[in-house]
Amino acid sequence: MPLTPLDIHNKEFNRGFRGYDEDEVNEFLDQVIKDYEIVLREKKELTDKVEGLDEKLAHFANIEMTLNKSILIAQETAEEVKRNAQKEAQLIIKEAEKNADRIINDALSKSRKIALEIEELKKQASVYKIRFKMLIEAQLEMLGSDDWEDFSKANNNEFVREG
Repeated sequence: MPLTPLDIHNKEFNRGFRGYDEDEVNEFLDQVIKDYEIVLREKKELTDKVEGLDEKLAHFANIEMTLNKSILIAQETAEEVKRNAQKEAQLIIKEAEKNADRIINDALSKSRKIALEIEELKKQASVYKIRFKMLIEAQLEMLGSDDWEDFSKANNNEFVREG
């Protein structure tokens, strides 16, 4: 157990034959007591300060641990959000590809249908052209025949009689 200033103050020394000067010893002991009290007070202040700093250190260590946990949670959340975004992007791409395929297939189907309609119209135009040509040729043939001249004369005679 360490000495206290009171222990030093109350210390009694045995007296010997040619002992020390009592006043000088008492003066020295008073000085030792004062210095010892100062040292003890400083030690207590430093001990209190160390305890306060230890409490602060523990508090900051707790904050650091909490921040590290928060950072890990934020990183995990960011990774999960990233994974979900990638999955959603893949789904959007697949849906877009399906829509594109459907649009392309619809367009191809319509273009085939239109091509068939065009071919049918070309055939109809060709048939119409042949029929029209035949009609014109028949009309030209009729104009060039003798029957037309007989018909023309018969009509002229009727026209003359009426007039």
